[in-house]
Parts: sequence; C-alpha cells; structure tokens
Amino acid sequence: MRLHICAVGRMRAGPERDLLDDYLLRADRTGRALGLGPTTVHEVEDKKGGGPAAEAALLERALPQSAIRVMLDERGKLISSPKFARKLAEWRDAARGDLAFIIGGADGIDPGLRATADFSLSFGAMVWPHMLARVMLSEQIYRAATILAGGPYHRA
Repeated sequence: MRLHICAVGRMRAGPERDLLDDYLLRADRTGRALGLGPTTVHEVEDKKGGGPAAEAALLERALPQSAIRVMLDERGKLISSPKFARKLAEWRDAARGDLAFIIGGADGIDPGLRATADFSLSFGAMVWPHMLARVMLSEQIYRAATILAGGPYHRA
C-alpha cells in the first residue's frame, strides 16, 4: 500500500525537514517487507490566499483517486500507537492501494473536504503546527511499521 502525506504549505530545509526525511526513510525500509510504502509527500500551496476552501481544492487534486482518506484534525479520534499500527494493517489488507493522510494549513481543513474522510485522526486536543504534524505523523508511521514487524523501537 502506497502512503501519501498531502499537506498545505512547503516545508523548507531545516530541522523539521531533516526529521521528516529521516523518519520516512526508516518507515520505507521497515515497511517495504510489510507491504507499506513508499511514502510520498505532496505539498500544495494556495498562493492567492483563498483560505481553507481553496486549499481543499488543491488537496483534492493531489490525492490519489481511490485512496483511503485520513484527516489529521483535533476533532479526530485519539488512538494509541499500537492501535494506529493495527489500523494501518487493516487499511493495507483492504487492498485499496493508496492511503492518504491529509494535513490542512493554518486555518485547518475545509469542512467539505473533512466530510470525505474515511477516518479522522487526532494527535491530541491541542492544535499542532502543520509542519510539526508532518514530522509527528512520519514518526508514527515508522513506529507502526516497527510494531507490525515486531521490532524493538516501540516500548510501552
């Protein structure tokens, strides 16, 4: 199953980019044998300042057509890392081919796009910067792959 991180904004070089790239490389190495990955990052940018509705249109164009859609949203479901790993395995086993994680911009995800979610995921009641959310998601993807592989990375 191919994984996609579809996000608003362009991540510049720096510590967040380094962490993102490192976790995605680890996730792809670990996940390959499990049928997870590769993970591709799709960045969209609304240069006209149209807000969440314009961002939603750009995100829609970046999403693979039949992908399972997972919105990252503070109103989403809180789940543990092992449960996230089980969800990834469940989605992989559904044989849809693509799984897209959607991260909105500073004003969040447009309600119309949010309504198309197959699943809504929260990293807690707090709102996180969207660039940091990418790093947190990539780490959780890597952690899920190690859990599914029976590796020692996750300790709980």
